[in-house]
Amino acid sequence: MRRMLLVAAVLIQVVPVIAQVRPARLVTDDMLLNPDPADWLMPSRTYDWQRFSPLTQINKDNVWQLRLVWSRGLSSGSHENIPLVHDGIMYVAQFNSLIQALDATTGDLIWEHRRKLPDAFYKKREDPADKTELTELTPNGKSRMTALYQDMLFYAAADGYVVALDARTGEQRWETQAHDYRTSTRHTSGPVVVDGKVITGRSCANDPFFFPQVTQTTCFIAGHDARTGKELWKFYTAAAPGQPGGDTWGNTPANKRTASPWGLSGAYDPVRKLIFWGVANPSPYPRLTRHLGNVEDVPRSAPADLFSNSTVALDPATGTLAWYYQQIPGDDWDVDGVHERILIRTPFNPDRNSVKWINPRIPRGQPRDIVVDSPEHGGIWVIDRSNGEFLWATPFPHDTPNFAVGSIDVETGRTHMNWDLVAQKDGDTTTICYTDQKGWYPMSYHPRTNSLYIPFNDFCVAQTVRVSARQGWARRRQIPRPGADPNKLGGIAKVNMSTGRVDWFYTSAVGGVGATLATAGDLIFWGDENRRFRAFDADSGKILWETTLESRIESSTITYAVNGTQYVAVHTGEGSAIRKYLPNATPAPGHNAIFVFALPDKR
Repeated sequence: MRRMLLVAAVLIQVVPVIAQVRPARLVTDDMLLNPDPADWLMPSRTYDWQRFSPLTQINKDNVWQLRLVWSRGLSSGSHENIPLVHDGIMYVAQFNSLIQALDATTGDLIWEHRRKLPDAFYKKREDPADKTELTELTPNGKSRMTALYQDMLFYAAADGYVVALDARTGEQRWETQAHDYRTSTRHTSGPVVVDGKVITGRSCANDPFFFPQVTQTTCFIAGHDARTGKELWKFYTAAAPGQPGGDTWGNTPANKRTASPWGLSGAYDPVRKLIFWGVANPSPYPRLTRHLGNVEDVPRSAPADLFSNSTVALDPATGTLAWYYQQIPGDDWDVDGVHERILIRTPFNPDRNSVKWINPRIPRGQPRDIVVDSPEHGGIWVIDRSNGEFLWATPFPHDTPNFAVGSIDVETGRTHMNWDLVAQKDGDTTTICYTDQKGWYPMSYHPRTNSLYIPFNDFCVAQTVRVSARQGWARRRQIPRPGADPNKLGGIAKVNMSTGRVDWFYTSAVGGVGATLATAGDLIFWGDENRRFRAFDADSGKILWETTLESRIESSTITYAVNGTQYVAVHTGEGSAIRKYLPNATPAPGHNAIFVFALPDKR
């Protein structure tokens, strides 16, 4: 097959204004710290990632009246984006660096920005069935979020550039290359702006079909000046030899160490001046492959393969590491913990009947500023955001012998692998719980109930090791947790953040990949794989309203207000279930679109 030339140049196309709306105000640092309840300026509205809206116009007494007010189809491709809204303008990032600004009251297009990607993003191959030539699009093109600051909209382009657009016109202000896409590094997580710095994460993994010349490469979180695009710092998420944590990778060569911050962007604490970011599993997996056949090359307990499956706390001004906490030391199964960290202040009073691992040195009833997450590999993890001190953790959705963590030293928080589930030789098959328990679709927190609302899936992964394979496995399949109730494989769990007690808020045979949204109207919004979009009573879990849409509910559900009317917007579509597109093939299942609802008497 003829090797394709890599084209470095890009072409920017901006479609002129169609809808007419008033110009948006500059987004200041104060706005980001204390956003207008009418706006949705970040993926989860605020730096703390709580996904809580103070809006009350739509509440549990009137939510049954919600009606569709507009919808808009989106481009084909893998969509996991969360829209932003500012002063009545909605900003949507779509597959492969297509950005649109829409009138948030009608869905009419204001402007559109398209970035022409290099030819190497398209790969020619022969269809094995009829020998015809097909063109596939590389999977580099998804970006989960954009960011607003001053009069600019920032996005992480599929070809490795961080880009600033004029938020009012879509014209490009600047671009800076953050990485070379030819190394199979991908701009997947998107940016967050902190104190005038655009901070981005990315994925790094070898893809020999699209990039046969590349081996795996070290990955990083990067900071750029928001006004100029100048690179300010990088924090490498796979520690190299000679660096702090470098010896935790054993004898693995530096260019084979990969742990990606590919998921959702970090949460920011403006008091402590720290940003908290999740890092994914080490790769390749399992240990037999990653550590050159030596299963004992690194310890069975933390730290191992830093900074994989960790929360890292960074100074956003310099990228300097303040502290880290590792959940799984040397992950064997690609069950990473790379998504949102939620910042909460809550009394420390974990219930010993609900929480498996509790730090006994922490005084009961004492308020603590915490970082909490519930990663793909399951569990609920609570640490102190000042210093990373372990507070409590518990398996979630359920305790199971197949949980990845075997034990935790509760006074230190040091985690130990469940060694019974680690493949010891080529051909071993193990089942680990969980996988995609909760992925890139974020959970939410309601301050009045002091509870997290976690969208969960009760699934595990069975993996057969094949050392000679690129990623170290011959077969992987997702299965329900052994013993799981087939009628309760998904839903929402309501978790009290003081006690850790779990209320099975809503359960179903159908899971989902949609975010939850909490509002001061005492509502929780969530949608599932079966196209049902629902509003629940935040206390009881009673379904107060539901509608059926055209495809499964995806990542984002947000709420905002324009001219005194509150809206609820939800995204449907393909997400990561569809990873490649072939011309003239059967259309991909699902429908990429935005649906927006409001009360009829408020329009």
